[in-house]
Amino acid sequence: MRDIRSDPELQDLVRRFVTPDRRYLRLGGSVFRLSPVERSAFVRDLAQAAYDIAPAELGVLFEGGWRERKTAAWMVAVAHRSEFRELIGRLLLASEGPYAGAAYCVALAKFGTAADAELLSAYLDHYLSRPDLDYDQAIVLGTLLYLDEMLGSECAARFLAPGGPWDRWLEVRAVAALDPHYCQQAVQQLCAFVDETAEVFASLDSGS
Repeated sequence: MRDIRSDPELQDLVRRFVTPDRRYLRLGGSVFRLSPVERSAFVRDLAQAAYDIAPAELGVLFEGGWRERKTAAWMVAVAHRSEFRELIGRLLLASEGPYAGAAYCVALAKFGTAADAELLSAYLDHYLSRPDLDYDQAIVLGTLLYLDEMLGSECAARFLAPGGPWDRWLEVRAVAALDPHYCQQAVQQLCAFVDETAEVFASLDSGS
């Protein structure tokens, strides 16, 4: 992981793409609390950032902390840069820091293929066996439900079967967890926001 305190290249990328208008904080559920005028401006700015950043620069952000990785994942989703699929899958599975997991899920949801479902399933195979770890299990399972609906698949069924991995994970936890079906709805809303931003991105790409 690159340390922003001693990395001028990362500092420059954060200044250009991560911190303007506190972008890294607004990406996620916070976008739904913006006024229509704020949302429109945010969509335009995010689309422009996704258009301006080079693939190599995205790679540098993915080597940074959670703010950099979260922002990079959203820009990858907007630009549909599926070449980052495997990297995002590795980062999700590694779970090296907080707050970026949902952004990885949004990117994989927008790629929208069986390969993305496999990455989410690999995460669940590992982390539903760890009830001591409260990471991104619910949002990952919600994203898998979202992809099942989109693809007509049933990848989430084995995790949600009565007495299956999800039930066993919940059984030994001291606190409640989010409902995966609620998370599925949240992912659907976030993906709709990505689609809205991607339309602006496409207009930039076409020069209109």
